[in-house]
Amino acid sequence: MIHQYQLNGFNIVLDTYSGSVHCVDDLSYDIIALYNEKKRKDEIKSLMLEKYKEESITEKDIEDTFSEIDQLIESGQLFTEDVFKNANLDLKKRDSVIKAMCLHVAHTCNLNCEYCFAGQGKYHGEDAIMSFEVGKKALDFLVEHSGTRKNLEVDFFGGEPLVNFDVVKQLVAYARSIEKEKNKHFRFTLTTNGVLLNDDVIDFLNKEMNNVVLSLDGRKEINDAKRKRLDGKGSYDIIVPHFQNFVKKRGDKEYYMRGTFTRNNLDFTNDIFHMLDLGFTELSMEPVVSKPGTEYALREEDLDTIYEQYEILAKEMIKRRREGRPFTFYHYMIDLTGGPCIYKRITGCGSGTEYLAVTPNGDFYPCHQFVGDKKFLMGNVYEGITNMKLRDEFKLCNVYSRKECENCWAKLYCSGGCSANSYHTTGNINGVYEYGCKLFRKRIECAIMVKIAEAMDQAEEDTA
Repeated sequence: MIHQYQLNGFNIVLDTYSGSVHCVDDLSYDIIALYNEKKRKDEIKSLMLEKYKEESITEKDIEDTFSEIDQLIESGQLFTEDVFKNANLDLKKRDSVIKAMCLHVAHTCNLNCEYCFAGQGKYHGEDAIMSFEVGKKALDFLVEHSGTRKNLEVDFFGGEPLVNFDVVKQLVAYARSIEKEKNKHFRFTLTTNGVLLNDDVIDFLNKEMNNVVLSLDGRKEINDAKRKRLDGKGSYDIIVPHFQNFVKKRGDKEYYMRGTFTRNNLDFTNDIFHMLDLGFTELSMEPVVSKPGTEYALREEDLDTIYEQYEILAKEMIKRRREGRPFTFYHYMIDLTGGPCIYKRITGCGSGTEYLAVTPNGDFYPCHQFVGDKKFLMGNVYEGITNMKLRDEFKLCNVYSRKECENCWAKLYCSGGCSANSYHTTGNINGVYEYGCKLFRKRIECAIMVKIAEAMDQAEEDTA
């Protein structure tokens, strides 16, 4: 399977199963498309001579292009077969270890964000705070069920986790105290709205957190329309100085600004550029996922505008990098030389099998987006995983379990997509959130184009 597209002056050909990316001239681009249509070479030659008759393309040029394409096919870089499909049989039988946990240390929040999937941090329940004892049991469970894996991931989440900052500190201290004995290493992440960031918190986060996610939607009027304080006022003026102070002290450690765009700011690149103007260079902007009918829900007729915005962003990334002002956009982070192993490309995030969310009272859910829905309760820190049937259902979630993915060129980049989004839009964890698929495919096209531009610039520098 191949995917061809033209973007920013590049003719791009992606071979799905080998992961090979080719940037080709017009003649090669057209001939590859005709190969894909199973046209005979004599027919292709006639078509190309007619199309390029005013451009001095000769039969030899076409024959040379045939030869180059055939070499790519023979070397497994073009029109490769799907050698991974049968791996699905092995995945069904796999014994997964748990390698990551999302600790919901606070089911309460000091903001009242309109689009919050967690129901203003309460997950449609009551305010709740995780105790150290529950968090400790969760960490012990993670260690006990992580097998021989050394590196373990723990996310502090909410609500707003800094509402329960003392327990966060205690849990980090406990995890560090057992690392050597258990032969484990914890990598911590914390997601915050920034309201409670102060110098003491910042110093702790910069010492202990491998990554910190900061929530900001961009321009003041956009951020304050949806990310309001409990008194109804906007949060921008409070959180932006906190974030700037944090990033200044963060140095070269990982962080990223996470925004959400809705139908109210389809020009979301302007929010990204605003965050760049504020001094933030590690950025993400997520499309809102909401029930149809809300005034901010994305619609089918918005797609062309969103696609254009992603292209504007990609071109700006190239421009600023050339000017010595690079920035990172989370969805354009792609490794064309290596990337995830095929296991991860097929199975994705591992929700419900390798990854669990833990509520303040110690309940286990497949991930944070299922928390509060009792149909997805998997067990708890006291009894362990008790819903084996549900765990096995998530074990079967992979790119080959979704029929809609069969002919999708991007399937080994998205691994079948997010099970939570699938469930919330189709009622099935193995369903497909088609709107999200369309946005994902566009982002991958832009990400690949950015990498091609970078490679070409590097090649020019190397030969200069």
